[in-house]
Amino acid sequence: MEFVIITGMSGAGKTSALRVLEDIGYYCVDNIPASLLSMLYSLCCKSEDESMHRVAVVVDVRGTEKYNLMNVGIEQFKLAHNEVKILFFDAKTDTIVTRYKETRRRHPLTDRLKDGLVTDAVEFERALLVPVKNLSDYKIDTTYMTNKQLRERVMSLFMDDTSQSITLTFMSFGFKFGIPLEADMIIDVRCLPNPFYIPELKELTGLDKAVRDYVLGSPETQEFVQRTLSMLDYSVPLYLKEGKSELVVGVGCTGGKHRSITVARELEHHFLKLGYRCIIQHRDVDKVVE
Repeated sequence: MEFVIITGMSGAGKTSALRVLEDIGYYCVDNIPASLLSMLYSLCCKSEDESMHRVAVVVDVRGTEKYNLMNVGIEQFKLAHNEVKILFFDAKTDTIVTRYKETRRRHPLTDRLKDGLVTDAVEFERALLVPVKNLSDYKIDTTYMTNKQLRERVMSLFMDDTSQSITLTFMSFGFKFGIPLEADMIIDVRCLPNPFYIPELKELTGLDKAVRDYVLGSPETQEFVQRTLSMLDYSVPLYLKEGKSELVVGVGCTGGKHRSITVARELEHHFLKLGYRCIIQHRDVDKVVE
């Protein structure tokens, strides 16, 4: 069981961090009161759903007006469970004030102060959170961080294999049915030998061995696949570096039944061997091609 409590200053990046952890497979809950941590932990431990055995929650000043009880609740919960980690986000006061002005959002404590000034609310919150900050396992100051840098920092803390932070979806399709709008990249394989014109292969698909053997048996296909893999081997880490959590690669032939399926499966197989999380979809495999 992995359990991460994200806390810290409002406007310092807690929500962004929660999204990163969600992208890498954590079950995430935002704005949970400290008093409910033990209940959630127990439910997740008992769950047969493996996805609920890696949990990240945000606990902050939004969840209660009894701030001392929040700090005590987090401390007692952490002491009772060795695997619990606390990730604390901080930033300079003027940076947080600027962020609130830019987003035109209200600080959660402004209504609880006499003058309702953002600066006073930030300083008040900073004082409230000293106990939990001292208790934290990791501290991240986002004053000078970009979103990309924040993402990389969180991934470096909670991922052994950063390649798992991106999901590669390989989608075969037929151009005659339209290009998939969700695709980030399109690979056109209509230049490869077409099994459609082989009578015994026409009614089969790239899911059948005979079709795969025919398509992959061509020297042109072999070189095409290798060149495509070289391009993807180079570009996928760049997408990962830029913080992309999913890359959808569309592989298209005329009808989406033979060549596109075969090549999409080759690409998926390659990246599975490299340890990436992959999804494969054959959008048009069941459509009638005339």
